[in-house]
Amino acid sequence: MIEMSDVKQYKIAIIEDELELVDSLKQFLEPRGFEISAAYDGETGLRIVQETLPDIVLLDIMMPKLDGRDVLIRLKKDEKTKGIPVIIISAKDEIFEVEYGKELGAAAYLTKPCHITQLMKHINNILGLAL
Repeated sequence: MIEMSDVKQYKIAIIEDELELVDSLKQFLEPRGFEISAAYDGETGLRIVQETLPDIVLLDIMMPKLDGRDVLIRLKKDEKTKGIPVIIISAKDEIFEVEYGKELGAAAYLTKPCHITQLMKHINNILGLAL
């Protein structure tokens, strides 16, 4: 029998300036066993990722202090964080934005508003979890 203490708790960092979206994501993900850390601007988000080394980063593009693209570029250049999968969740839905995000190294690009089942599908695929 598998005990909850035997199951790895995955860490997700959310870097998003919309407080309501962060709260919604936390309310959905935490009861499913994910440990969540959140930042509301790019600079703080970059620092949190470097300190906590999460399993996945959920990243907005348009944010104060440091744009999400710059956060992604810095994460992918840093030896400690370059292997962390990043899922962009952005209101920018133009095809060139999606392609550019993927060129920068994003594992997935979802446009807002995104459905939580779509996000969970990407998280599960990245982590190799059963749906």
